Amino acid sequence: MNKIKVGVIGCGGIANGKHLPAIKRNGNMKIVAFCDIIKERAEKAKKEYGTSDARVYTDYKELVKEKDIQAVYVLTPNKSHAYISIAAMEAGKHVMCEKPMAKTYEDAKKMVETAKKTGKILTIGYQNRFRADSGYLKRVCENGELGEVYYAKAHAIRRRAVPTWGVFLNEEEQGGGPLIDIGTHALDLTLWMMNNYEPEVVMGSVYRKLADQTETGNAFGEWDPKEFTVEDSAFGFIKMKNGATINLEASWALNTLDVDEAKTTLCGTKAGADMKDGLRINGVKYNKQYVEKPDLNSGGVAFYEGESEKAEDIEQKVFYEAITKGKELVVKPEQALVVTQILEAIYESGRTGKPVYFN
Repeated sequence: MNKIKVGVIGCGGIANGKHLPAIKRNGNMKIVAFCDIIKERAEKAKKEYGTSDARVYTDYKELVKEKDIQAVYVLTPNKSHAYISIAAMEAGKHVMCEKPMAKTYEDAKKMVETAKKTGKILTIGYQNRFRADSGYLKRVCENGELGEVYYAKAHAIRRRAVPTWGVFLNEEEQGGGPLIDIGTHALDLTLWMMNNYEPEVVMGSVYRKLADQTETGNAFGEWDPKEFTVEDSAFGFIKMKNGATINLEASWALNTLDVDEAKTTLCGTKAGADMKDGLRINGVKYNKQYVEKPDLNSGGVAFYEGESEKAEDIEQKVFYEAITKGKELVVKPEQALVVTQILEAIYESGRTGKPVYFN
């Protein structure tokens, strides 16, 4: 296999928890450069995942100048996704950028424009598309087994699991809280299943109702209300141009037992599906209602038949093969752009109390 040389910008939680182990397992990528504003983090990542002669930087501009690097991973806070990705593509690098695509729609649009201008590959880290249940349901949708999907729900609900590390609670760095953090995954899954990227109007409600509480029972330890500058929950109603509607729900802290994350519910004219208790397909056959639960522990996944891998491993394989073999991306930047556009509209509607219409 043709090994490629990559650089990693941002050596924090998402790098160590997802990308770096997956790149190592891939075996076809050599990490030759690490960058982080905290040099010790980059040094630690180099020691664990890099080549013996890997370079360490604290300035991403220096890393993207390196001629031997073919691809760059942008694993930084949301605020810097766009300008780092753009600089990398303009320097001739392919880019895997973590989700969400950018803090704002305008920034995300510039990323898409730069990818087109430079001819470089740009993909976004929506790894939930590569889960076995997601791959199976995508095939069901593509085969028309649900019929016209005209109503859907995008689920990203935690009861009490506010991330208290890094900059998750910082609105300036992240652009928001659970909506932009985990709501983005649920919305991406839902739009992808529907193959519908044409929103008409969005209404949103954005709440910060529990953030000032103490003795929270939070799964990740108590948060500091003074640092909690983002929402704790948000909800969106999205009407698409073809008349379909989507309800999006996202929370880090909500007094509910109805907890689901990175899941979708789809209602079509022929059948429906949800991920509430594993993947379930429901419908009517021979005048009787039915529920089917496919066995997802056997067989392969939608994109690589015969293999059973972690979603993040398949994500790396798709990126690698897009670079080396010209294979089609699964997560296209134009799709991720619409996710960011809708999320921004929910925030705007929440601030103004008015619907946001799209051209």
